Amino acid sequence: RLFLQVGIPAHCVYAGLLPEEKAEIIKQLQANGSKVAMVGDGINDAAALATSDVGIAIRGGMDAAEDAAGVVLMGNKLGQVVEVIQLGKVTLGKIRQNLLWALGYNCVTIPLAAGALLPSLGITVSPSTAGAMMAFSSVAVVSNSLLLKNQVLGRRPANNFEQLGRKAGTTTGVQG
Repeated sequence: RLFLQVGIPAHCVYAGLLPEEKAEIIKQLQANGSKVAMVGDGINDAAALATSDVGIAIRGGMDAAEDAAGVVLMGNKLGQVVEVIQLGKVTLGKIRQNLLWALGYNCVTIPLAAGALLPSLGITVSPSTAGAMMAFSSVAVVSNSLLLKNQVLGRRPANNFEQLGRKAGTTTGVQG
């Protein structure tokens, strides 16, 4: 009855399933428009891990599960699943920030370096200044990425799957 302790309603739990039944349930959930993350540790989970949108294997299980999964947890704590999902969301946000920064910066500085202001204002940028501007852009993106470490270390993970499920929109458990 672990599913009750982590906040998954009983009607959303599928237990005692064969490997192909697990994969079929995942396909049904996906057909209904759900994004499915599957957590498994054994060879009987490999098909479901491969079928899911995100396969998460628990380290120490069978190699087949680890090979089929997109993510392998280095510990054997189920709570790490919540941390992995939160880390993924924060990382995706940081990627978006970096893309926005680089796009905006390059939209301004590339025309400037190409001499866009030369005809109207007589302003030009030397090649060495243009190179320094590109280096600054790279340093800014890398520095922003390094801030991810502070965000992740200072963040408290959701305390259970129900809380995470509310954020994602749904919570379902498939237990083997």
